[in-house]
Amino acid sequence: MTSTREAPSTTANPVVGGAPTASVSTAAVGHRNGLRRFWPQYVAIAPFYVLFLVFGLFPIVFSIVLSFTDWDGVGSPAWVGLAQYRYLLGDPRFWNAVSNTFLIWIISTVPMLFLALVLAFLLHGNIRAKGFYRVAFFIPNVTSMVAMAIVFGSVFSDGFGLVNAALRALGADPVGWLSTYWGVKVTIAVMVIGRWTGYNAIIYLAGLQSIPTELYDAAKVDGANTWQIFTRITIPMLRPVILFTVITSTIGGLGLFTEPQILFNGQAVGGPDEAGMTIVLYQYDQAFNQFDFGYGSAIAWVLFFFSVVFAIINWRLLSERDGLKTPRRLRTARALTPATASTKGDRA
Repeated sequence: MTSTREAPSTTANPVVGGAPTASVSTAAVGHRNGLRRFWPQYVAIAPFYVLFLVFGLFPIVFSIVLSFTDWDGVGSPAWVGLAQYRYLLGDPRFWNAVSNTFLIWIISTVPMLFLALVLAFLLHGNIRAKGFYRVAFFIPNVTSMVAMAIVFGSVFSDGFGLVNAALRALGADPVGWLSTYWGVKVTIAVMVIGRWTGYNAIIYLAGLQSIPTELYDAAKVDGANTWQIFTRITIPMLRPVILFTVITSTIGGLGLFTEPQILFNGQAVGGPDEAGMTIVLYQYDQAFNQFDFGYGSAIAWVLFFFSVVFAIINWRLLSERDGLKTPRRLRTARALTPATASTKGDRA
């Protein structure tokens, strides 16, 4: 009986060493095919990235470089290292701008957010013409800032303003709203409050609409009044939204520019005695009026540092109160619980 054996296959198995090369080449071909297949989509989104590169990323990087140079916009920048930042630390006008900015931010942000929260709470209730009130409170935010500056300049005018006319009618002395140190700050703060209260109220109203109505119904059944509902239900449930508005208001307050610029346009920078000169207004004056672009860039990056620091502080303070950040004791207790349970099980 003759045994037959199958002849060895002449088809060679893939070489192990050549497998990575084949896979890489296949991936490269697939990548090229993908580019050819989806090139219309890439072309469609390309303008955004080009515009961002030209008008976003490049100015940011260029401003960092400029902050270490002395340049008036003509010729080549001269490298000065940290000289601009050293001069900034001893510049009294800069620290006056910092002081003005923080004072205006405090006397505008706190009343603004409180009024916005109250307005949102009232609009969330059962009142008539809700849509009309929402539009009416939001209109100042979309109104031209030039028009608002003209209106507020007339209302708070030292000579013929409506506010001083009302004070005279009441027998009080008129106030130099646009000519005194605190008068300038109060006027700018009122402009900020009038412009941004409705905007923050709409944000709070959106947060209120996400709160379950069962909580309010249960509180009313338990006999809670409006103030108790507002302080014990509304505010605790809105704390994440309040955190958002506080951070955005802090960044916006530190970057205050439009209101004092338009209100005192044609006068000294920041009004009389520079009482309304903010950090951004001073940076604008140095860069585009004095043509000291290196120093203006240094001011801009110090302002960025202030904004980041205060945003972090606000987030940590409010998040710890909100319960967004787990307290250390609770984290420790949670970490020890599984170990304790396993120990008890072993003993049993």
